[in-house]
Amino acid sequence: MEEQTFFKKVYKVIRQIPYGKVTSYGAIASYLGTKGSARMVGWAMNKSFTSSENIPAHRVVNRNGMLTGKHHFGSPNIMQQLLESEGIKIVDDKIVDFQKFFWEPTTKNG
Repeated sequence: MEEQTFFKKVYKVIRQIPYGKVTSYGAIASYLGTKGSARMVGWAMNKSFTSSENIPAHRVVNRNGMLTGKHHFGSPNIMQQLLESEGIKIVDDKIVDFQKFFWEPTTKNG
């Protein structure tokens, strides 16, 4: 199934995000050559919670650094707690100094 293959590609990128860094749905989509499919990356993220693989989904946020996927973690505070445990400060569901923590998959900067 084409969707499953895309989702596996998304998960492979997510597992490459370094500890203490985040990326966006759109950055993952662009990296995979499907610019404009950020929403499909979001669907993959929703399914990641049913995967037996370790997928650090908490490291994927929207293009403005907002924790838009936080409601998929079972408790609205878990995503923030995971990011804060990696040294990322969150205020009002938004990453402080977002660009400082942003990881661009196309350059693999860390």
